[in-house]
Amino acid sequence: MGRLAPVVLLVFSNLFMTYAWYGHLKDMRARPLLAAIVFSWGVAFFEYCLQVPANRMGSAYFTLPQLKVIQEIVAMVIFAGFCFFYLKEKITWDYLWASLCLAGAAFFMFRDHP
Repeated sequence: MGRLAPVVLLVFSNLFMTYAWYGHLKDMRARPLLAAIVFSWGVAFFEYCLQVPANRMGSAYFTLPQLKVIQEIVAMVIFAGFCFFYLKEKITWDYLWASLCLAGAAFFMFRDHP
């Protein structure tokens, strides 16, 4: 599994992270802010249970800047899907432009590394 394992863990980690950060906007709007905070912390626990091992494993294959760029690309893809499918937000051209910027970041982080 090698290089792919950290990326898979980052995908699942970002699913939890995105829900922890934004899911309460749909699911807990009528609840007190403190309840949303505690709920989000509970969800974020699972994010960290995946993110920390992903970074530990990933550091054997990638530089820290590469890991960060991978995480940001994964986060943007997950966020766009979450916005569209879960929050029913419209996907605009800005997602494409932001994705192109992330592709540029990936190019520069990986161009001199095997």
